[in-house]
Amino acid sequence: MILTTCAACAAPLAHDAPRCVRCWTRYCDSTCQHDHWRRGHKQMCKKIHRGGNAEQYHADKKYKEAVAVAVEACADDTKGQTCYICTQALHWKTKEGLVRGCSCRGTAGFVHVSCLAEQAKILMDEAEENNLSGKVRTERFHRWHTCRLCEQQYHGVVSCALGWACWKTYLGRPEGDQVRSGAMTTLGSGLCDAKHYEEAVSVQEAELSMMRRLGDSEHMLITQGNLAMTYHAIGRMEEALRLRQEVYSGTLKLHGEERRETLIAANNYATSLGNLERWQEVNTLMRDAISVARRVLGENDEMTLRMRSFYARTLQDDDVAATLEDLREAVTTLEDTARTARRVLGGAHPTSALIERELRNLREKLRANETPEKLAQEAFRTARAKLAQEREELAQTLADSSAKPSQDA
Repeated sequence: MILTTCAACAAPLAHDAPRCVRCWTRYCDSTCQHDHWRRGHKQMCKKIHRGGNAEQYHADKKYKEAVAVAVEACADDTKGQTCYICTQALHWKTKEGLVRGCSCRGTAGFVHVSCLAEQAKILMDEAEENNLSGKVRTERFHRWHTCRLCEQQYHGVVSCALGWACWKTYLGRPEGDQVRSGAMTTLGSGLCDAKHYEEAVSVQEAELSMMRRLGDSEHMLITQGNLAMTYHAIGRMEEALRLRQEVYSGTLKLHGEERRETLIAANNYATSLGNLERWQEVNTLMRDAISVARRVLGENDEMTLRMRSFYARTLQDDDVAATLEDLREAVTTLEDTARTARRVLGGAHPTSALIERELRNLREKLRANETPEKLAQEAFRTARAKLAQEREELAQTLADSSAKPSQDA
């Protein structure tokens, strides 16, 4: 159920809220239903029913709106081009224009959303009719969100239109159906890509509620992670942190510390801690996670590089507690990470470019902080720490000598 609010008063609804017997529009109670009937639902009820009932009618309407937005947004880029699937400029049935929402270059990648949706549906139908393996079904389902030419995910308003296309195709399936669950995930991601965050929250919260009812713990972790990203995007940091903590602990329990999924969850959890300036917890978590990543994934893995880059940022983000020693450690870490990223990924790779930018910013911050006053303070702290250590060593030596048994006859 994606329609999660009462049609009359917009209050949140339970998944089993009462509904109109003809068109399945949902309400808080009979009072809201009667009020909505008097305010115009009487004239719309039959039309909604003919459109496949409330959920289907709503999804079809949102799909058409999303396609129109995507076509308009891509109009300048697609002018004079034809669809690589049907070879027409206008879709033969819907008369919609072209879009381009992936990483294809040149004349490739121009397409109708309807053609992409039909192609993805046909591939999934064949996989289910022929009882193909789960791996093949997953690969074919990816056509709902990934270009088969450049193998990059669609983005922005095109991703949103495909999300509605996917949901309207599979929403009639039983609640526990895996393809239907995948369609909810695709829709939520598409709404986020188009920055429709409030709608995305509604979809993802409904999906999480469904996962809890079904007891699907692994899929629930994915849904919680997606919802946490959306909470973060709209500034609900505490809720994002709570979910990411649950995702990290759940993934750690399910897969152990040495799986990539666990390391990703740890990195996301640390990001939320950093957003709330809980730097000590961030540093502790990241040191342990990076140690595992370097051992399991290797020094050259992109995930390891990203984690080391993030850890370097956290060393200097705490303006109150960060010392010159912390800044120097951060610069050293980023310099080593940047060298590896250039060698493994190339200088033009987004991750390499991000690390280089952070390294430049961090070097500037270090130079700005290496003032005579700061250097004097650092020297004083170092001398005091050394003196304290010498006192502890002397005290330990005296304690050890006094504890020795007497050698007198």
